[in-house]
Amino acid sequence: MNTILIVDDEPNYLVVMSELLREEGFEVFTAVNGQEAFTTVLDTDLDLIITDMRMPVMDGLQLLKKVKAHNPNLPIIMVTAFGEVEMAVAAMKAGAVNYLTKPFNNDELVLNARKAIENYAVLKENIRLRDEMRFRTSYANMIGKNKKMQEIYNLIEKVAPTSTSVLITGESGTGKELVARAIHFHSTRENGPCISLNCAGLPETLLESELFGHEKGAFTGAIALRKGRFELADGGTLFLDEVGEMPMALQAKLLRILQERTFERVGGSRTLSVDVRIIAATNKDLKEEVENGNFREDLYYRLNVLHLHLPPLRERPDDIPMLVAHFVSKYAKEINRPNLEIDPETVRFLTTLPWEGNVRELENTIERAAILCTDNLIKPDDVQPDTVNGYVSSQWMDDFDFEQAIPPNTPLPDVLHAIEKKMVRNALKKADFVQTRAADSLGITKSLLQYKIKKYGLSKK
Repeated sequence: MNTILIVDDEPNYLVVMSELLREEGFEVFTAVNGQEAFTTVLDTDLDLIITDMRMPVMDGLQLLKKVKAHNPNLPIIMVTAFGEVEMAVAAMKAGAVNYLTKPFNNDELVLNARKAIENYAVLKENIRLRDEMRFRTSYANMIGKNKKMQEIYNLIEKVAPTSTSVLITGESGTGKELVARAIHFHSTRENGPCISLNCAGLPETLLESELFGHEKGAFTGAIALRKGRFELADGGTLFLDEVGEMPMALQAKLLRILQERTFERVGGSRTLSVDVRIIAATNKDLKEEVENGNFREDLYYRLNVLHLHLPPLRERPDDIPMLVAHFVSKYAKEINRPNLEIDPETVRFLTTLPWEGNVRELENTIERAAILCTDNLIKPDDVQPDTVNGYVSSQWMDDFDFEQAIPPNTPLPDVLHAIEKKMVRNALKKADFVQTRAADSLGITKSLLQYKIKKYGLSKK
């Protein structure tokens, strides 16, 4: 039900307008002056205000300006006496959507009220869709209702509007780059570039060129001027992943940029200025790296002004079903299997695994299962961890005579089923059904062993 606030110091008008609009299906609130009305504005989710111009304590124009400062989109219709057209025009300039002159026609009042409310509904929907699109852009793949993830979302909202450097820590695969992009797209720099660079695995000279760019002829192979990531990120955000791997010499240059916002290209003498926000990430303990002499202490404190630590997936298993559903839907579209589904038992099994590779490992597992599963249904056998799925060449495999051990024309699933069941049963017997020992001997996790015990109906009895 749409809500309307009517403000008028004349009781007769309040009663007439209230009854009329209630009969039209609106929920109506009333106030006798602007001050009382503004209290209602603060306490109520309104769709429209209809206010008289001349009132004691706070008049309609004053109320209009105060409401617009609080909610600039809330529509306000001014009601004026005959001959107050100039005041009505002033109100329109201040943000009123329309004005009515007393005495007014009832149909005119209802028509204007409906139109204003409908326009406001469209505006709110556009804002909602824009915010949703913005959320999808910045929180892509950041899925989870776990308390720790909610804390991360809250920190992003607080950190994003600032220009302060941010350090994101967490194990590999926890989504550090996603958080960095979320911060960027929620900041005042959202219309600027968001540039990423992984500091690991690059030689020092190449990393320096990637960061700062180089002049033509700066070194062998530098056949043209090339801008570095800092120049490309000017006016936006630069995300430095695995910053703990950066050589000490480059750490000094990074510190200078953080302090002075200036640098020179490799082989160049011209000092360039940039306006870049730095977001760094690492899976290392940088404080420990400082103590070991591998990372500059002054740079550490420059980067660690605001710190976000991402929890590993094993600490939020309640988020796994949501992540699984998201990845199944994602890869169903990418590999053109629109009817792809996942068995509920598979989801339950996935929640028991340790996921040392975190969300990245889970996504890779679902992608592989989506490609290899049969009948468009991902079953528990389709999501075996890499330690089980990986093929390892051994001498006994090369020497094993499969034709002697396995009857001809035996289907592969039957062979695998029989071998796996026998190996699990033997491992359990040798371990006296101590599941941890049996799992270790098989080279699988305890949770995976428990699934296979249930699958093959094995028990101590």
